[in-house]
Amino acid sequence: MSIDMKRNLTMLTDFYEITMSNGYFQHGFQDREAVFDMFFRRIPDDGGFAIFAGLEQLIEYLQNLSFTSDDIDYLRSKGQFSEAFLDYLKHFSFQCDIWSMREGTPIFPYEPVVIVRGPIIQAQLVETMVLLTINHQSLVATKANRIARAAAGRPVSEFGSRRAQSYDAAILGARATYIGGCSSTACVIADREYGIPAVGTMAHSWVQVFDSEYEAFKNYAELYPDNSVFLVDTYNVLKSGVPNTIRVANEVLKPLGFRPKAIRIDSGDIAYLSKKARKMLDDAGYPDCKIMASNSLDEYLIRDLLVQGAQLDLFGVGENLITSKSDPVFGGVYKLVAVEQNGTLVPKIKVSESIEKITTPCFKNLYRFYNRDTGRAIADYVTMHDETVDDTRPVTIFDPVATWKKKTISNFRAECLLVQVFERGKCIYHSPTLEQIKQYCAAQMETLWDEVKRFEHPHRYYVDLSDKLWKERNDLLEKISAD
Repeated sequence: MSIDMKRNLTMLTDFYEITMSNGYFQHGFQDREAVFDMFFRRIPDDGGFAIFAGLEQLIEYLQNLSFTSDDIDYLRSKGQFSEAFLDYLKHFSFQCDIWSMREGTPIFPYEPVVIVRGPIIQAQLVETMVLLTINHQSLVATKANRIARAAAGRPVSEFGSRRAQSYDAAILGARATYIGGCSSTACVIADREYGIPAVGTMAHSWVQVFDSEYEAFKNYAELYPDNSVFLVDTYNVLKSGVPNTIRVANEVLKPLGFRPKAIRIDSGDIAYLSKKARKMLDDAGYPDCKIMASNSLDEYLIRDLLVQGAQLDLFGVGENLITSKSDPVFGGVYKLVAVEQNGTLVPKIKVSESIEKITTPCFKNLYRFYNRDTGRAIADYVTMHDETVDDTRPVTIFDPVATWKKKTISNFRAECLLVQVFERGKCIYHSPTLEQIKQYCAAQMETLWDEVKRFEHPHRYYVDLSDKLWKERNDLLEKISAD
């Protein structure tokens, strides 16, 4: 069972969504169709891509949209809303169409990742939760992917629950880290709810509560002989922690037919300590005992440790992962792009002095072009919703701003990235399992060029507009400037 289904989150919305909706209702616009896009403008940590996540929770929210009598009483108490509008909310029934990226898909700035089409009040009311849900999990999944790539195939465990901004952020953050590439979590409820393997060893308090470190290790090994991971830095890693691990392995584990699984180093010069500890364990006959590092790690520290030759097999990453501490805001936005007038969708555009804040109008679709020989992603292509792409012949794409920058693509396969999730308010999408999403994400990562995956100064991936869509946007801009 999903966690979000235990609460009605309909009122988790910004107040201006309600005031605008009341205004739409008073003007008779409640049945007028509108189209909104969710997209983002900048990749966290100046990376080459982000990872889309959170769709399953968004679906759960939309399936449970309803205003309770308490909600209506609260809104009535504000003294700002008509009784007719409150009656509309009392009988609220979600009727929108929604298209979305699949969870685990690499995404890029300025392309629609969620599209909502339906009665304008309904499409407006869900804005806050669309952004909240997708922004949070996409942010954490993206950070997790960076950290997992830095670990170069070594398992990364998410240790961040106690540093997350709330219990929801801890639970759903653990989910997002699994999508992004983490192998396990310390968060027990995330295992129960989502099947993410829960792992754990011991805290320094376990070691301190016994009269000696040896006694602490011995008691732990007797309790968990098949999963003995020893925290070796409570007193002294090389003079005490590792020697006591070896002693307990010889005196307790081996007689029971087990071997030490790992040691964990949580402080000090981890590169130096791991090298010395590795030699001590090997010399004692335990080359299979792994060494885990924790202590405020991130992708850069992990990468540097490995460059320094650190003898590390596992990583535990907490606050820098669960909060995406280095860049903690995923700047997804939700913008109106079309409104129905007399049965026709009329494109709408937001204009700004800042070029990056000018929106792309129209009801749209999105394709990704893959090279047929290598399987690598070449570019994303944003089109009008009813446009199709003929991938049997070359296509010339161009930068939407610097239009003289052109590239002709041939020998490619075009794949539509957006799937319809809701049709007239009914969910028609079958959510894959979390394990399937994780595997899909890993497969999608293989389609990206290494240049796009660089941590510093990655190659800018092409996201271009079709000729027809670019012309519609340009015509609107020219019309506005002429007015």
